Amino acid sequence: MTPSIGFIGGGRVARILLHGWKSAEMLPESILVSDRNEEVLNRIAGEFPEIRTAGDDIARVAVQDVIFLAVHPPDAAAALEDLRGSLDRNAILVSLAPVVTIARIADMLGGFARIARVIPNAPSVVHCGYNPVVFSPSLEPKDRAVLGTLLEPLGDFFEVAEADLEAYAVITAMGPTCLWPQLYELETITGSFGLSPERAAQAVRKMAEGAVKTMAYADLSSDEIMDLIPVRPLGDDESTIREIYRTRLPALYRKLKG
Repeated sequence: MTPSIGFIGGGRVARILLHGWKSAEMLPESILVSDRNEEVLNRIAGEFPEIRTAGDDIARVAVQDVIFLAVHPPDAAAALEDLRGSLDRNAILVSLAPVVTIARIADMLGGFARIARVIPNAPSVVHCGYNPVVFSPSLEPKDRAVLGTLLEPLGDFFEVAEADLEAYAVITAMGPTCLWPQLYELETITGSFGLSPERAAQAVRKMAEGAVKTMAYADLSSDEIMDLIPVRPLGDDESTIREIYRTRLPALYRKLKG
């Protein structure tokens, strides 16, 4: 039997899962989404007419089988306070946020411990996600299997230590935002050279795919790979770009670790 699904929060992270399930033709039959922002719920209703919305009535979401906490960390405490005492004892709560630990969630829920944490990766919308998961000891194998059935259509999911989740949040969850602006700019520039938009997009995407596969499968060091191409248009700026990464991403990680 497919579990009923509830979402507390209907923003970007919720829509990543919903789009992934829908495009895989595995959207659960019963989904209820709550959010305090009516515009967010209107967007959900427009993109997913088969999904029910509950306004900001968290109590209605609390009686679902699997509840996804899909709010930003600063908003988690208020949402969990509203959930406290309302969850069915057999429900599973899945937090999609960094920072707030399973122990802290359980404490805010008055001892409810059937909890998992997942850091969703945006490529889940096309079944190419890389989604780390942590299960609380209170979740039995059958519970983990239920969550596995929900995560499998989204791409790869794998169990990690809870202390590692913030590292994945910086790299797998936010990392695409480091690459996509550059890749889209390359598409635009390639089009300005006379290629059609379709051919420009194909050239850039095949290039990016091949570059990653070279990193993964070539029996070469990083220096040897970088030396495969003699002309490096951004060579004079590489040190600046690297410094941006080395400064901003560790700072973000430290902020998440608190």
